[in-house]
Amino acid sequence: MAPFSSLRELRQGLGRGDCTSLELTEAALDRARRLHESLNCFITLDEEKAVAAAVAADRRLQDGSAGPLTGMPLAHKDLFCIEGWPTTCASKMLANFISPYTATAIDRLQGAGSVTLGKLNMDEFAMGSSTETSHFGPTANPWALQRTPGGSSGGSAACVAAGITAAATGTDTGGSIRQPASFCGVTGLKPTYGRVSRYGMIAFASSLDQGGVFARDVEDAALLLSVMAGFDPRDSTSSAHRDPWLESVPDNGVGELAGDSLTIGLADEFFSEVSEGAECIDEARQALEALGFRCRTVSLPHIRTAMPAYYVIAGAEASTNLSRYDGVRFGHRCDQPASLADLYERSRSEGFGTEVKRRILTGTYALSAGYFDAYYLKAQKIRRLVAEDFAAAFRAVDLLLAPTTPGTAFRRGQLTDDPVAMYQQDVCTIPVNLAGLPAISLPCGLHEGLPVGVQLIARHFDERRLMQAGAAFQRATNWHEARPALEGAS
Repeated sequence: MAPFSSLRELRQGLGRGDCTSLELTEAALDRARRLHESLNCFITLDEEKAVAAAVAADRRLQDGSAGPLTGMPLAHKDLFCIEGWPTTCASKMLANFISPYTATAIDRLQGAGSVTLGKLNMDEFAMGSSTETSHFGPTANPWALQRTPGGSSGGSAACVAAGITAAATGTDTGGSIRQPASFCGVTGLKPTYGRVSRYGMIAFASSLDQGGVFARDVEDAALLLSVMAGFDPRDSTSSAHRDPWLESVPDNGVGELAGDSLTIGLADEFFSEVSEGAECIDEARQALEALGFRCRTVSLPHIRTAMPAYYVIAGAEASTNLSRYDGVRFGHRCDQPASLADLYERSRSEGFGTEVKRRILTGTYALSAGYFDAYYLKAQKIRRLVAEDFAAAFRAVDLLLAPTTPGTAFRRGQLTDDPVAMYQQDVCTIPVNLAGLPAISLPCGLHEGLPVGVQLIARHFDERRLMQAGAAFQRATNWHEARPALEGAS
């Protein structure tokens, strides 16, 4: 099978006997090794475990006990715990941590027969928009190696864009799936908050984190989501909402939109942020209108306040979540501490990188006595206003169309000394996380040779309409089929 085959093509090839899971796995491992020096998208690549899983998958294919993903190689963002595998969160703090259990989302993917190749690079503890804060070095964008793949799930986006695997997992706290999907020219899905269990997904900001997927196209993304989604009693934020449509995806695909054409809302507050690629986004709108979608203008007046509110809330939750890394039970421990206080201080100072420490400090400040009401409580009130803006818009329209990012992938090192400019890269994605909505980034063109993405946003738990609209767009366009010309990949 070709490196850029879809999951559906892999399923068909395995079913016909055109290839074996072992052959697919060895080809993916070989491609990952050859591209490692140029991309650095993997933190851990375990040939022995992958081959063993592929051999077991081939046995299931032969005896008729195969699941919807049996034999298909996947790779996972390195904050999903997998029993017996390192789970580093791209941090020195967890550089030697071997997980004793498996995250629910990964357990479900493996239970459906997928083969785990390895763990993918990311911004440290998912804090970043460029995959430059990783303790294991930055990841490169397959479309232009001197540019970033976005973040924090940059390794996942690069892995799929480079044709190593057909799909990969990621997480989205403020845009960490959609932004790198846009930069790397792949499809990136952030489900409704609570749709995918967070158990075993190392926390950054618990009220915002959501697991999702990168894939070649919408159909593949839906296939993975159908396996990952569902209630998990081990996650108190997991939703019990049951979706028969999602459960039918492995057999039926996403299907066609039913009934009359849908109305898509366009908010000026999003489009005013675009600095590059506006022509591609406008062409995406025209393509949807040609399919029969009606477009109308809506207003989201509090969207511009979303970014500062997000960085207060996310920082505060990070400050709390990361307090467990103190050098006592697991994680980095400083040498020869002089006292317990010295152990805490030096272990955390040595184990965390600059961006993580910045967010811990700002979050702790926002939660401190005298500032809680002025910062954290006010940010939560703004969050409510942003959610109400979306709710009002969805009373008038079925979906929202928005740019995924203000521009195309920026150069590595370009924004590392300007944290605020780096944070601005998520200005179009953050509001969706504050409201807990589902959204998907779709490739919609190239600007000066670099991918541009557009996102569709839906009501809570309306992934069906979101995915069906996205699939209709991709049937009418071919931007999701564009491939980077990678050096060393032949």
